[in-house]
Amino acid sequence: MRLRPQIECALFPSKAYVGEVIPFSCVAFREGHDKIAVDLVLTAPNGDATRIRLDRGNPGLDEWQTTAQVTVEGEWQWYMEAFGDDFATWRHNAEIKVPAGIDVEVMLEEGARVLDRAEQTPAVVAAAKAARNTALKALDRLRALIADDVVAQLTEAPVRSLVTPSATRTIRVERQRAGYGAWYEFFPRSEGAVPNIDGSWRSGTFQTATERLDGVAAMGFDVVYLPPIHPIGHTNRKGPNNTLVAGPNDPGSPWAIGADTGGHKDVHPDLGAEADFVAFRERAEELGMEVALDLALQATPDHPWVKEHPEWFTTLADGTIAYAENPPKKYQDIYPINFDNDRNGFYAEVLDVVRHWIGLGVKIFRVDNPHTKPLQFWEWLIHDINAEYPEVLFLAEAFTRPAVMQSLAKAGFHQSYSYFTWRNTREELEEFLTEISHDTSDFMRPNLFVNTPDILTEYLQRGGRPAYEARAVIAAIAGSNWGMYAGYELVENVARPGSEENIDNEKYEFKQRNWAAEEAAGRSLAPLITQLNGIRHAHPALWQLRNFEIHDADNPQILSFSKHLAAKYTDSGIADTILTVVNLDPFATQESTLTVDAEKLGLPRNAAFQVEDLLSGAIWDWSTHNFVRLAPGQSHVLSVRHH
Repeated sequence: MRLRPQIECALFPSKAYVGEVIPFSCVAFREGHDKIAVDLVLTAPNGDATRIRLDRGNPGLDEWQTTAQVTVEGEWQWYMEAFGDDFATWRHNAEIKVPAGIDVEVMLEEGARVLDRAEQTPAVVAAAKAARNTALKALDRLRALIADDVVAQLTEAPVRSLVTPSATRTIRVERQRAGYGAWYEFFPRSEGAVPNIDGSWRSGTFQTATERLDGVAAMGFDVVYLPPIHPIGHTNRKGPNNTLVAGPNDPGSPWAIGADTGGHKDVHPDLGAEADFVAFRERAEELGMEVALDLALQATPDHPWVKEHPEWFTTLADGTIAYAENPPKKYQDIYPINFDNDRNGFYAEVLDVVRHWIGLGVKIFRVDNPHTKPLQFWEWLIHDINAEYPEVLFLAEAFTRPAVMQSLAKAGFHQSYSYFTWRNTREELEEFLTEISHDTSDFMRPNLFVNTPDILTEYLQRGGRPAYEARAVIAAIAGSNWGMYAGYELVENVARPGSEENIDNEKYEFKQRNWAAEEAAGRSLAPLITQLNGIRHAHPALWQLRNFEIHDADNPQILSFSKHLAAKYTDSGIADTILTVVNLDPFATQESTLTVDAEKLGLPRNAAFQVEDLLSGAIWDWSTHNFVRLAPGQSHVLSVRHH
């Protein structure tokens, strides 16, 4: 009963990624007082099966639980097997009755008969013989039956009865980047862009954007995400700050895809040619990063699709084609797709588009607004692509209702944007981070972006550099996936009046930044970002999603959490534990007494332990109760030392 991990009614496989430690649990019971046990039987894609004994999680609720690590890609099968533990039942009764002189000979013979059914090792044979030797005292015969070596064998290989298997469930295990990685978003047209005297710009290209890759790699990012790189339409092109009239020198939004120079399979001529994109991707991979490409299924009035396939769009009563809206936002430069008029034709076109970019080496797609398209379409597309290219990943950019976001994840999306940017108080963060790491982690993997071209929250607008520091620490350490949009490290926090996005938004214009000068002047957060990503790479506990735990602080402005990975799951054979403490107040220093649950750190209850702050290098002796004092934006990222 209540098998986990599984998605409701087992309509879809649950999800995991290579190296992930998965919690397994069930409810199992039997009539009466006889003892039972439960095994997890976990079968790898190659057919190798492992049997793991479950522990009692909550005995009063008949819950059983364990963990297991999945180590290769593919579909894993698992089921629970409950059984009567006949030796444990006998032992429980015998240890009460024999010392009390009740049914002594019957109990000893029953114990010997249980051992007769066990594997006949020398220890078991000798114990059964001793149990039947009436020349020995009854307590000595009992001690022989429950000797340490006998108990160890009967625990490892119990004598079982009433064996009852559950239904079999499937876990789809994907490559590690599906669940662990740090993303960096930037506009290639801005890197190397130069303003001319007449107000026009010389666009950056893939060649000039390549020069930025070294800086991104130096900060420790794993994925470089590019907004759409396709030709941009001229009809209804948006001007600066989303104004309705564009000047002759305004480049337009990259999401307004399609012009006389091509559509979704083409590169904007200002950026270069396909070969330049491939060279950009290859350089990123040389630096240890993958390139993620935007997949935005929409078109400008100038897109070739509009002339060739007008049936792919919605025609209004006045004969015009409907443009995109997300009230109060309007996108007059974009036509949304009608998925119903020519289902087969448009589906085939999208499949061809995705295959085109896969052919150019793209293995990750960030999908724009998937919640405005049919769920069945994504289930079909991702299934078909992954059947042919299992390494290809899709990230859902869907800031929408929970049921819709979660359904997209269940249908196949490997990662998801989330509500993280709008969760800022301690109560909000604790609830959100607990939910994503425990309640929905069987199928949904949030990517904790701290900002996007569309999102500059009030907390960041008002809190300045301390707010940026705190949010980066929380996202990088609490999330197995996290991301940031370029400019975050420069604390670009001036909003367009009345909106939650930057003034002079890069979506609608070129933006020059002098990365080296800002860092040299000490104004950049790049050193902190580099530290955080370095910590992530060095500590396998942070490669996990499901191991997030809250610790209590008596100040509501202090957030504390940990991530622990047991020694049996690390290559070093030493447990890895990170305990993080963050000041959420960007305006004032805060003090608190932090109460640490040592058991969540893999330590005995009330244990004393040593911690090293991986940000400052300080080392402290800690215990259950600890005093902390943090300046605005300051955090402790503590490595717990295990011996």
